[in-house]
Amino acid sequence: MLSEEKQGLAAFIDGHAPYFEVLSDQIWAHAELSLKEFRSAALYCEKLKELGFAVTEKLCGIETAFCGSYGSGRPVIGILGEFDALSGLSQKAGETKHDPLVPGGNGHGCGHNLLGAGSLAAAAAVKTWLEKSGKPGTVIFFGCPGEEGGAGKAFMAREGLWKELDAALCWHPGDAHQTMTGTNNSSIQVLYSFSGIPAHAAGDPFNGRSALDAVELMNVGVQFLREHMTPDCRVHYAITDAGGISPNVVQSRASVLYMVRANKVADAVKLTARVDDIAKGAALMTGTSFERLFIDGTAETVPNYTIEKALYANMEAVGVPEYAEEDFALASALKKSYPGNGLDSIKGARENAAIRKQCAELNQNGEKPINDFLPPLYSSDSFSPGSTDVGDVSWLTPTSQIEAVCWPAGVPGHSWQIVACGKSGLAHKGMLFAAKVLAATALDLMTDEALLDRAKAEFAERTASGYVCPIEPDAVPIAL
Repeated sequence: MLSEEKQGLAAFIDGHAPYFEVLSDQIWAHAELSLKEFRSAALYCEKLKELGFAVTEKLCGIETAFCGSYGSGRPVIGILGEFDALSGLSQKAGETKHDPLVPGGNGHGCGHNLLGAGSLAAAAAVKTWLEKSGKPGTVIFFGCPGEEGGAGKAFMAREGLWKELDAALCWHPGDAHQTMTGTNNSSIQVLYSFSGIPAHAAGDPFNGRSALDAVELMNVGVQFLREHMTPDCRVHYAITDAGGISPNVVQSRASVLYMVRANKVADAVKLTARVDDIAKGAALMTGTSFERLFIDGTAETVPNYTIEKALYANMEAVGVPEYAEEDFALASALKKSYPGNGLDSIKGARENAAIRKQCAELNQNGEKPINDFLPPLYSSDSFSPGSTDVGDVSWLTPTSQIEAVCWPAGVPGHSWQIVACGKSGLAHKGMLFAAKVLAATALDLMTDEALLDRAKAEFAERTASGYVCPIEPDAVPIAL
């Protein structure tokens, strides 16, 4: 049961639901790629000003980063928002078969249209409470660009931005209501662009120096490196420029993009230096030169069980949304388009047999089209292989997140099915649920000094080794 103050937060969000639903739908329609979210950022800044926040644009020198703050004094609670889309995932809203709105266009295949709008709703609700109560405290909504590629939050971390906060909250759309716990991989991306000497491959090959040879030798060198790196590490690459399509030309240019992952960001930094050395060797072997361009990097996430428990308590108190027939109809139709099991994305159900059994009973052994229940609280230091720039925030301030159901159970990530759900009632219900939970937890952190002290103590213990920023000192955000 929500307290009277938290009921006020929920009432504000319900009363302004159309405002935030329309905002989410507008961001869905913009569908702008990482670090190119100019219309989306402008719209958010407009809404923040309408809602009475003090707005700072081009935060940390990033064109599409911004924040809106309200209040004075401490605690300072940050609520994180994202709004970038993915390429090649355009899809008509509400359609249950693949049908691009714009062939080859972009789409919100990770639900960031909902993420940003829901976080703003939470921040606006907390602002209203601060106004009415007159109590000290500051709430800041952060518009964080480039989560899908660009690591906006990590560039902000390099500037020390997150140190100003007493705690940070975030959420992510998903197919389960749950706290996000555990840690994940760090990652670093670097583009290596080789330059050689062009020549006729038959008539004058001896005077040519092949940049493509250098890329291929670099890739071979990295293959041999794999035996000599620890099992937690991963190295991925993509040849972004093979120098052309003419086989009778010695290619004078070629580029390869590398992503280096490790459980710990300090290890990713060291492994990237070894990949750099292989690039140098490839250039020496081929008589070419190369330019190294740092793209982005992210640190592993530091969990905070203290805040996770507070988030979960508020998820219980708010109560999961009630779903209408049309929600189940959309989910059922979309579920026929993929083979996923509805329990596989519930972290506790993946890792704990007792929790999986309980969730299976709640969701007909994973066959129900919507995970319309709250699994048991599961806090863990377990590991997930993906990467997120929320990790860099978590190294500088106590940080926790939740997931909320915005699409059918078991749906593939980064898929057209997610885009199809983006403007649905199912998605909007999850967004508003998340907003209420974040707002209620922000209130807890602002009013319960003991809770915040426990969160900070846990944070201090977990981050005692110190933050290794993956962003290089002279690097600037790059939109690929």
